[in-house]
Amino acid sequence: MEKILDIISREVMGAMKANGYEEKYGKVTLSNRPDLCEYQCNGAMAAAKEYKCAPFLISDKIAESLKDNPLFALVESVKPGFLNLKLDPEYLADYLHEMELDQERLGCDKCENPKRIMIDYGGPNVAKPLHVGHLRSAIIGESVKRIGTFMGHEMIGDVHLGDWGLQMGLIITELKERKPDLVYFDENYAGEYPQEPPFTISELEEIYPAASGRSKEDEVYKERAMAATYELQHGRKGYQALLKHILNVSVSDLKRNYENLNVSFELWKGESDAQPYIPDMVQKMKDEGFAYISEGALVVDVKEETDTKEVPPCMILKSDGASLYNTTDLATIVWRMQDYDPDEIIYVVDKRQELYFTQVFRCARKTGLVKPETKLKFLGFGTMNGKDGKPFKTREGGVMRLEYLVSGINEEMYKKISDNHTVEEAEGRKTAKIVALSAIKYGDLSNQASKDYIFDIDRFTSFEGNTGPYILYTIVRIKSILKKYEAGRKIPEQARILPAHSDSEKSLMLEISKFNSMMESAFEETAPHKVCAYIYDLANAFNHFYHETKILSEQEEAIQAGYIKLLELTKRALEICIDVLGFDAPERM
Repeated sequence: MEKILDIISREVMGAMKANGYEEKYGKVTLSNRPDLCEYQCNGAMAAAKEYKCAPFLISDKIAESLKDNPLFALVESVKPGFLNLKLDPEYLADYLHEMELDQERLGCDKCENPKRIMIDYGGPNVAKPLHVGHLRSAIIGESVKRIGTFMGHEMIGDVHLGDWGLQMGLIITELKERKPDLVYFDENYAGEYPQEPPFTISELEEIYPAASGRSKEDEVYKERAMAATYELQHGRKGYQALLKHILNVSVSDLKRNYENLNVSFELWKGESDAQPYIPDMVQKMKDEGFAYISEGALVVDVKEETDTKEVPPCMILKSDGASLYNTTDLATIVWRMQDYDPDEIIYVVDKRQELYFTQVFRCARKTGLVKPETKLKFLGFGTMNGKDGKPFKTREGGVMRLEYLVSGINEEMYKKISDNHTVEEAEGRKTAKIVALSAIKYGDLSNQASKDYIFDIDRFTSFEGNTGPYILYTIVRIKSILKKYEAGRKIPEQARILPAHSDSEKSLMLEISKFNSMMESAFEETAPHKVCAYIYDLANAFNHFYHETKILSEQEEAIQAGYIKLLELTKRALEICIDVLGFDAPERM
């Protein structure tokens, strides 16, 4: 379905051409003065320079040409050369009727050329609990994936676990200290290793920090951990079996925590999955003359002539031959290209890693790990800060576990719901969980991803203002009106959205009409905050209309049925949007 702004622009461009001016000057935008008009065209200002005349002479001609166009209720030329436009209410009602006929997508066309897009938006380390630092990657990545899926692309999410390197050696070393008799440490053991892990998730989460702390004070212990890491990476069977246990126990716990955030991944791959690709990749870089030894390490130059800042070489192997994050990230690109051949790979990571990913992307391109047309995109996000403006911490100053943050907001939400209504505990807690998730996700996603933001629980859980609970409250209000209407009568088959009877109704209709262009823009710019801005404006427009209009007491049946159809369309637009943001609405609040 054609976007309404494109339809309007086509008419004005046609008028430009008919009057002897270039079509490009007829481009229409949303009005920045909604008190004066709904859309505007400022092309006459630029055209005046080319055609050497006063701008208003051009805008006057265009206004005259469009005065009888059935698309418009108002076409007004305003000095020095602005064109102010208002849509005809009947045309707008017909446009919304067409949207309504496509309940699944509301007239938003899927892309003509769907892509296969891989998105890397997890990055947790195994054997460690998720903490608040993992929140933004998960929430932003999940929304970008959902928006892409809605637009018709094949989106493949990969958690990309940190399951390689010294942390694994530390866990193995500490486990050997505590349970030296386990068969995994017997180099002569030739039997099958046990199916059950020799630890629980709670034990595993305690083992790693203990080992990490000790390695900072005990050099001999650290060397043993490094030796264990080397043996693991070079195929020692007992250690490989332990790694499998660590992964199984950790991934089960990670899945549970991600599910609480309504976040999922198509792939649960880790750095260890990239290891088999490293030897051939490194050899290729050497053979083709890209990699060379610098101060003992193997590196690839990635600087470019246009660089205004220093971009260091990308290190491939350390002087002792060990791999680094660069190595595994590049090898991960190799297997992604080999197994999936994506058109694009998006990395949702902390914006402070931009230089690192510049190195990795340039190295991948220079050495031919990706096709020239394969897009590598860095979507860097800002810091989640506390009210003091510093990175979010617990009251004790530590990094908060993500599940503690989520459960705390669930409790806050339950308290608010219980204070406002008499509700059974089971239903209240279920509703609180849904609303709390909206508070967390909307609180994050309503900010442009690259910007730092203040994580303010009091504000995010408020039912007023630009918050998730406010959006859900609006949806629940619409559901309540529809239920009351349906309880007393059946909507007539011939019912349809009618031309607006008031300014507030037309404002609501105009907001709905922006749906397909907004969704397309949100995908193209990987910008979930655009979806948030849209639904906030839409919720405000609905609530304004609701407070001004006696919907259920309207005496004229056709008008009332038209209101109900408009409410159904508003609800559907809001529900599609919150779904791509990664949360849903309860039946009541």
